[in-house]
Amino acid sequence: MSENNLLQRSVTTAVARNLSTTTKTSPKMMSITPRLLLSQLPWVQVEGGTYRVNRTKVELSKAERIEVDVTSESASFKPECLRSVPLFSRLPDAIVLRMAASFSTEKVSLGNTLVVEGKDRSKFFIIAQGQVEVLSKGAHGRDLRIALLTEGEFFGEIELAADRTSDVTVRTITPCILLTLSRKDLDAILKKNPSLKDDFKKVIEEHLELLSTVNKYGERNIDLVSGFAENIEIPETFVDYSATPREYSLSSVQTVVRVHTRVSDLYNGPYDQLAEQMRLTIEGIKERQEWELVNNTKFGLLHSVDSSMRISARYGTPTPDDLDELLALVWKKPAFFLAHPKAIAAFGRECTWRGTPPPTVNLFGTPVITWRGVPLIPCDKLEIKSRYSSNQWLGTTSILLVRVGEADQGVVGLHQSGIPGEIMPSLSARLMKTDTLGVASYLLSLYFSCAVLTDDALAVLENVEVGYYHDYERRSSKVK
Repeated sequence: MSENNLLQRSVTTAVARNLSTTTKTSPKMMSITPRLLLSQLPWVQVEGGTYRVNRTKVELSKAERIEVDVTSESASFKPECLRSVPLFSRLPDAIVLRMAASFSTEKVSLGNTLVVEGKDRSKFFIIAQGQVEVLSKGAHGRDLRIALLTEGEFFGEIELAADRTSDVTVRTITPCILLTLSRKDLDAILKKNPSLKDDFKKVIEEHLELLSTVNKYGERNIDLVSGFAENIEIPETFVDYSATPREYSLSSVQTVVRVHTRVSDLYNGPYDQLAEQMRLTIEGIKERQEWELVNNTKFGLLHSVDSSMRISARYGTPTPDDLDELLALVWKKPAFFLAHPKAIAAFGRECTWRGTPPPTVNLFGTPVITWRGVPLIPCDKLEIKSRYSSNQWLGTTSILLVRVGEADQGVVGLHQSGIPGEIMPSLSARLMKTDTLGVASYLLSLYFSCAVLTDDALAVLENVEVGYYHDYERRSSKVK
C-alpha cells in the first residue's frame, strides 16, 4: 500500500497544533547591542539644555590638522588653514595668502629621507597623503622613533622661520604626497614685499618668546618661589580664564511610532503590542544615541580628540606598544579603551603572536579583555572603513582611550531628566493624535550630548588595520 493510501489512525500533529496554545517570545532584533558606552559614561544633569565648560586661558594656540584636497595631479588647501600651524597663527593675512600660494606638490617614495638631523634642510612640509616617521638620536646614539605623522599633519615650521638646522630626522614609511615651502620660497616672498618682512619677523619672535612663558599645555605659567633662601620677594600671579568657553547644547533623536488602535485593542496577549512597538523603537533610538556619541561631528568622541592626542598605528595592526602610547597620553586615571570588536580581536592576535595574551576580567556579566588593567570595551559604532563596501573583514578603524567624570576632568554624558512625558531619563513619549483611520501616533524624543572637559581626557589610535592574520605554522617551523 502506498504512503498516500495509508489508513489514518489518529489526528495528525499538524491539525492538533491548531488546538494548542503556543509559547511565544517577544520580538527580537539583531541590531540591539550591549551599548556599554552609555553605561560607562557618567551622566550630568543639564538645566536649560546647555552645558558650559569653563577652562583656563590657553595663551598658545594648538596645532590642528590641515584639511588638504588631493587630486591625481596636485594637492591644495585653503590659505586660512595655514593658521592651524601655531607659529603662523598670528601672521598678517597678506603674508598667509602669499605663503599658501607658494607651496609645491611633491610625490615621494617609500623610505625617502626628507629631513636629516643636524643638517641645514630648511623646508616646511604638510602631509597631503601618506605617513612619515620622526626620528631623533637618543643618549646612546641610536635613532629612536619619537613620532608618527599622517595626513593633515606638518613639520619643519620652526626650521623654516628661524632658518636653522633640524634636530630630528624625518623619513617616509609609505609613498607620500607632500606640500612643501622652502626657505628660498619664503625669502622670495619677503623680498618682493619688504613691508611684510618686519611683520613676519616680529610675529615669529613673539611666538618664540611666548614659548618660554607657558607650560606644555599652552597655559600661562603660575609664578612661584620655593627653597630655603630668605629675603626673596614673593612673586605675584593669577590664573586667567578663557573668555569664550565651549558650550554644548543637547542634541535630540526623535521619531513617531504609529500603532492602529485595533491592533492595540484586540491583539494584546500575551504581549502588549504598543509596549513592544515602543520597546523596539527605543532600542533603535538608544543605538543611534551611542552612534552619535562616537561619530557626531559637533560633539562625538572621534571628532573631539585634540590634535596632540592623536597617534597612528605604527605597523597598521594594533600592538601592545600602540596601546601603551595611548596610556602615556591619557595617564591620569584612564577608565577604558573603546574599540570595534574586530579591532579588539586584532589586538588579541598581536598579543598572542608576542606570547603576551591580555588578562580577562568579568565586567557587565561578560568576559572583557584588559591591557595594563584597563578594559577594552567593545563598541561597533567605531566603524570600519573598508576598501570594499561589503567587506567588514578588511579595513581600518580607531581605538579610543577615555577618562571619565567631572571630578577627574574627564568625559561626561549630558542629559536633562524630568522633561514632560518622560519614560526614562531624558526620553519622553507623547501621544500626538489618533487619526480618522484609527491609527495612534506617539512622539518619542531623546535629548543628550557629550562633553570633553580637558583635552588630555581623550586620545585616539588611528589607522588601525583589522584584517591581518599571522601564519603561526611558519613561525613554529622557524622555532624548530
